[in-house]
Amino acid sequence: MPKRVLQGTVVSDKNDKTVVVRVERRFTHPLFKKTVRRTKNYKAHDEANRFKVGDEVFIEECRPISRDKRWTVVDA
Repeated sequence: MPKRVLQGTVVSDKNDKTVVVRVERRFTHPLFKKTVRRTKNYKAHDEANRFKVGDEVFIEECRPISRDKRWTVVDA
């Protein structure tokens, strides 16, 4: 089964080896037929602490690394 890859923006890099990535998804509302934006934050593993706030990154699904970290940063 292929791993999911999402694109988002780094919003926090204060944790060691971890970045928080905000991912935005757009969809059409079923009743009002209007495009709606929803965002969600994911904690992703960044081994070398390379990425800073504002960077556009791709994150990939992986095995659980900690209690709420299940993604790794693939590339910018």
